[in-house]
Amino acid sequence: MGTEEDYNFVFKVVLIGESGVGKSNLLSRFTKNEFNHDSRTTIGVEFSTRTVIVDGLTVKAQIWDTAGLERYRAITSAYYRGAVGALLVYDISKHLTYVSVERWLKELYDHADPHIVVMLVGNKSDLAHVRAVPTEEARDFAGKNGLLFIETSALESTNVETAFHNVLSEIYKKVASKKVTRGSISAVTLSNPNFANAEQEEEKKSCCGRF
Repeated sequence: MGTEEDYNFVFKVVLIGESGVGKSNLLSRFTKNEFNHDSRTTIGVEFSTRTVIVDGLTVKAQIWDTAGLERYRAITSAYYRGAVGALLVYDISKHLTYVSVERWLKELYDHADPHIVVMLVGNKSDLAHVRAVPTEEARDFAGKNGLLFIETSALESTNVETAFHNVLSEIYKKVASKKVTRGSISAVTLSNPNFANAEQEEEKKSCCGRF
């Protein structure tokens, strides 16, 4: 068990998108460098953590996966609570998973902090030979909606590190620039005295348990 001195920040990042787009494998590739070819839908909420260095500071990334709740439309505000980043994932070979991105984006903004950093992720870039979503179309959509954008392959480990690191770096920039108002992005856990305040220290005690 680590102590709070082991890191400067904890950033909660959620994975959203249709079932089967590869969210769980993005999670396992980033946190454990594993890919499960026989990935089954798991019911419930799972999260894994990985500590990374962002701008010289230690960030503990807490990545949450919907783990099959999508089909039951049971994702609630509890899942989004405290999230400071989101990866909105679709499958580049399945156009319907891209069509649903707008609905997921609306749900995210209905429940999450308005300052949340969102990246649109076209996963399964290894299936380019059966591509159904043009890269430029998705990139344009991301640009119009103020989202980061990347294409990844959890299978081939392409751009997975880059995707998560870019999201974490953008979150850190928002915190460090103090553009984010006090009380917003409230579950960013700060042990750095330059940023910490009592509210955020309280959040540290409560943000990391299961709901």
